[in-house]
Amino acid sequence: MKHKTEYIFVVGGVMSGVGKGITAASIAKIIQSRGIETTSVKIDPYVNVDAGTMNPTEHGEVFVLDDGTECDQDMGNYERFLNRSLTKTNYMTTGSVYLSVIQKERNLEYGGRQVEVVPRIPLEVLDRLERAAAKNKAQVVVTEIGGTVGEYENILFLEAVRMLKLKNPDDVALVLVSFVPALGAGGTELKTKPTQHAVRSLNSVGLHPDFIMARAHMPLDKKRKEKLEFMCSIDKGNVISAPNVANLYDVPISFEKDKLGEKILSKLKMKPRSRDMKEWKKLSEAAKRSKEEVKIGIVGKYFGSGDFTLTDSYISVIEAVKHAAYALKKRVLIEWLDSHEFEKSPKSLKKLSDYGGVIVPGGFGSRGIEGKISAIRYCRENKVPYFGLCYGMQLAIVEFARDVVKMGKANTTEINPRTPFPVVDILAEQKKNVETKNYGGTMRLGAYPALLKKGTIAEKAYGCGKISERHRHRYEVNPKYIERMEKKGLVFSGISPDRRLMEIAELPKSTHPFFLGTQFHPEFKSRPLQPHPLFVEFIKCASLQKKTTKNRKAR
Repeated sequence: MKHKTEYIFVVGGVMSGVGKGITAASIAKIIQSRGIETTSVKIDPYVNVDAGTMNPTEHGEVFVLDDGTECDQDMGNYERFLNRSLTKTNYMTTGSVYLSVIQKERNLEYGGRQVEVVPRIPLEVLDRLERAAAKNKAQVVVTEIGGTVGEYENILFLEAVRMLKLKNPDDVALVLVSFVPALGAGGTELKTKPTQHAVRSLNSVGLHPDFIMARAHMPLDKKRKEKLEFMCSIDKGNVISAPNVANLYDVPISFEKDKLGEKILSKLKMKPRSRDMKEWKKLSEAAKRSKEEVKIGIVGKYFGSGDFTLTDSYISVIEAVKHAAYALKKRVLIEWLDSHEFEKSPKSLKKLSDYGGVIVPGGFGSRGIEGKISAIRYCRENKVPYFGLCYGMQLAIVEFARDVVKMGKANTTEINPRTPFPVVDILAEQKKNVETKNYGGTMRLGAYPALLKKGTIAEKAYGCGKISERHRHRYEVNPKYIERMEKKGLVFSGISPDRRLMEIAELPKSTHPFFLGTQFHPEFKSRPLQPHPLFVEFIKCASLQKKTTKNRKAR
């Protein structure tokens, strides 16, 4: 049955980093909880065609979809909140939009007419939103526009909103997420003037918000709400308090206290529907009730002074750990460990015994690598639960080859192209692309299947024999050395169906409580209501390790 599509746009005012992504994800969750098919779209205003070439220290984590799209980390939030997989139709950048228009012009799809920025770029944006709605069979499309109002970079996206709202005013709702700073000795005097200026910036491009999400460290009081309603011409009750919360999964519940879902449906002239957020509330309560603490150390390289926020570089890993902890009724404490410290001071490795488990996440490059390898060796030798993700598995292979198989100079060719034992390497069919500098052709991106070996940690955790996981890497375990490592006790418990690619490596449970690495990124598929099985198994072992360590100390 055909139906018209409703659109909700989320834009930012005053400053970036105030939570537009979580706000957009929460709104989508609220609408979905009312039984309405909903999808989310992210628009990034940079000229990069996708996020694949961007450094985490500049833009945070690069998230990967099943179809291989490298995108903004907010796409991960959308998937986690909606509990469903999205596709490339749910993501666009300035670069991808312009590239599409230019390609159409080259293909004479505009019939030889002059192609102008306006209206062609905004129309391309609207076409993409329609395709996202059709692909996801969605009645409501929640779209976040990156950046803040008043910036040159996103003005064409705002023009697309204006054009759509002019044509279908009852089918478009505009939400402004704006920071409300606090002054005064106790930080309790909330100031609304910056938000007023943000609204005027929107007005200057022909738009006016239907809702204001007032972001502050504390709930917005009645007086400030009334002031914003009056000064910004906002309907009574449409200034929504968005205070800081202990758990980001509490945000939709917080918004519903102001009846946000009901108000948005009313604005879009959609019939009110009863909400069902029982599972979400259970999740929130489980997080609050969790008392037993599990201490997890994450060894990485983006931890030095002046580097980007850690939570942005590894956000999916952090959330996957939390999901598993919630499911096991545990409270997780994550601590960041700089791999450089282990290089400078080997004695500092002893601190790893204080953790229930250690993770080495994905990454690229040589920085801090020997420190990571030393940490992996310590975990293996001292039976500290270890979980290696992508690069974390490759470095575990290097460590095992060096210290167990006795190939002392083993390495990945990413670090040392001339190593005599290239246990991790670019496969032969990829090297041609490297020689021609077609680096995109060497990357394995998106979902690939794998077969699991019976009786292994991986197979028991998944509870099945075949899986599909997301990848983002260039180097693989070199088939030439697999037999030698297997003879020394390493188990490749996950392999590609053609048996060429090693997807999971582990040590038997009889020799180590949990020592496992994945060539893929399991964190990309973990959801708060469906935690990833490998993370669940890891946290389970980490919590047992804590008790074992306590008993040892007591003795």
